[in-house]
Amino acid sequence: MVAKVPENYVYLDYAATAPLCEEAAQAMAPYMVPGRANIAFGGNAILDKGDDGSFETQLEKAKTACREMLSILHKGYDICLVHGNGPQVGNLLIQFEKARDIIPVPPLDVAVASSQGLLGHMLEVSMRSVLAEDNMEKDVACILTQVVVDSEDPSFKNPTKPIGPFFTKKDADCLMEKQGWKMIEDAGRGWRRVVCSPKPRKILELNSIRSLLNAHNVVIACGGGGIPVNYTTNSVMGTTGVIDKDRASALLAYNLDAQLYMIVTGVAKVCINYGKPDQREIEVMTVSEAKKYLAEGQFPAGSMGPKIQSAIEYVEKGGKEAIITSQDNITKCMLQPECCTRIVPD
Repeated sequence: MVAKVPENYVYLDYAATAPLCEEAAQAMAPYMVPGRANIAFGGNAILDKGDDGSFETQLEKAKTACREMLSILHKGYDICLVHGNGPQVGNLLIQFEKARDIIPVPPLDVAVASSQGLLGHMLEVSMRSVLAEDNMEKDVACILTQVVVDSEDPSFKNPTKPIGPFFTKKDADCLMEKQGWKMIEDAGRGWRRVVCSPKPRKILELNSIRSLLNAHNVVIACGGGGIPVNYTTNSVMGTTGVIDKDRASALLAYNLDAQLYMIVTGVAKVCINYGKPDQREIEVMTVSEAKKYLAEGQFPAGSMGPKIQSAIEYVEKGGKEAIITSQDNITKCMLQPECCTRIVPD
């Protein structure tokens, strides 16, 4: 029996092309699997200021986010999604406070776990629907993820992570007085509660995430930055805090040896002098330049700062580049790299 070779089949004789290694590599490039992609996007992509907050609205926006990921899947990447949870976990805390007289208020790590389940469910059903619409056969898995933090992390004494809805200055003052919350003005959008945000040290479910990606599943992991835990040889115990999802995604991207690391935010490109007459978009930023801008205070701790810091950490550990862009710019960015901001080695 003679095997029939498809018309578009490409055969490369390695022995024949060995003397022409560079040419062979270029010829083979279109047929190589790109590898893993780690995509981080904020909880505001699902629930933003002005939204009605209903499950239906969040689900529809989750589907929109998943549709934007198709261009990455079409490139052949196995993708891991890391979602934020700031608005959602903040809303859960408000619900807990309202029901305080009926149901005991759970600790903050439980709220993070609850938001992982809520958003993970929305993203999984959305991704399955989007894949079906695109006739793409892939399974989807959501991993409840615990992330180890240092109990001595300085952030426990200096809360900076914004969560929950936006408030007017008047309402914020009232909440700070009545609830004892710490609140800050967030990039001109209103006032938000801030909580401690310890640095992620280790992802406990890393091997499971890696195995699922190796099987070419779409994976949702480290939701909301992961559930913060203290870890010893004898126990795992949840702790207070909301880990920044960008920093957790950078750690995950490094540990997965991701070939593509993208942070999705509200702008197509990172800007310096944001909101000022001399505002300027940046297409390419070296690690040294990024550190310089951070030191100058160009990127606030509650918004762009953690994204830039995460990009720096990923690239310094050996990543080729980190991409920062907006959700509606993902497809364009995959075709035209100049349409986003890229943080690259010096």
